[in-house]
Amino acid sequence: MNKLGRQVSHHIGESSEIAAARRAGNELARRVGFDEVRAGQLALVITEAATNILKHAREGEILLRTLAADGKFGVEVIALDRGPGMANIALRMEDGVSTAGTYGVGLGAIRRLSQEFDVYSTEDLGTVLMMVVWGDGVGAASSDWQVGAVCLPVAGEEACGDAWDIGMGRSSVAICTADGLGHGPDAALASDPAVVLASQRPDLSATSLIALAHEALRGTRGAAMAIAVIDEEKGQLGFVGVGNIAGCIFTDGARRHLMSHNGIVGSNLRKVQEFCHPWEPGAMVILHSDGIATRWDLDSYPGLVFRHPSLIAAVLYRDFARKRDDAMVVVVRQRSTHA
Repeated sequence: MNKLGRQVSHHIGESSEIAAARRAGNELARRVGFDEVRAGQLALVITEAATNILKHAREGEILLRTLAADGKFGVEVIALDRGPGMANIALRMEDGVSTAGTYGVGLGAIRRLSQEFDVYSTEDLGTVLMMVVWGDGVGAASSDWQVGAVCLPVAGEEACGDAWDIGMGRSSVAICTADGLGHGPDAALASDPAVVLASQRPDLSATSLIALAHEALRGTRGAAMAIAVIDEEKGQLGFVGVGNIAGCIFTDGARRHLMSHNGIVGSNLRKVQEFCHPWEPGAMVILHSDGIATRWDLDSYPGLVFRHPSLIAAVLYRDFARKRDDAMVVVVRQRSTHA
């Protein structure tokens, strides 16, 4: 399972911003120890993705973060826009095909240079690309679990008051999400210590994890939290929610909402109640802060539910981020069959 670094958004609206995003990618490549060849490939991926945004949509975002898994390091690139979209993605992947007077080599080159690649596009709604370049040119070992997320601060802030983490236990997966009160550095001080419990104590129940988080956050502003612990052996998901982090489970196309209670972890924890729900391979859970509006419906995006969780998170962020608060959306799916 990938360990993900902090995400940074780069606006793309003019050619100078393409160069800025590429420089940011170069810095990440240096930080994780890419050689010159791999760093060059990452730079090309970012350049082609950002150039496509500028040519076809005129404006969009590039999201960058580092990954670590199985002792290997990589960089994830998510490119998103609200342009005209693509009606025939397979055709656009062919070199020489273009709708903007270019040779159309961009998507094909991106796919060849990336060890992980996925795309979701709908006419009149825009396009989202997900690419990962791994330092060894191969990538992490295949996992039964797919994880995607977008977690970004409100405009004008560097520190994000929303946070999340995930950890693997002996037979469980723990997902911790937190939204520190307000935003900025003080909000981050309230959320960061809470979510690391997922990777530190992944074998604990959701109830036990929220109790530990409550103690860890005393003296801080406090935070809203949602914790999901998936027990593979029992085939169930245990959920505890305190405050305004929304959650839902998708199984066989059906959507089940997860219930939270009022309160503030670290300050005013009035009621803790763990809810248990059936879980089976192929199921997916989505958790998001109130920086994402709740009116979204995956049925409005044909086929999106089958794409990589990073694309699902990016689409929800693109179309439903409130823009006046930190935004976080985390998507975790267990594959229906073992690789």
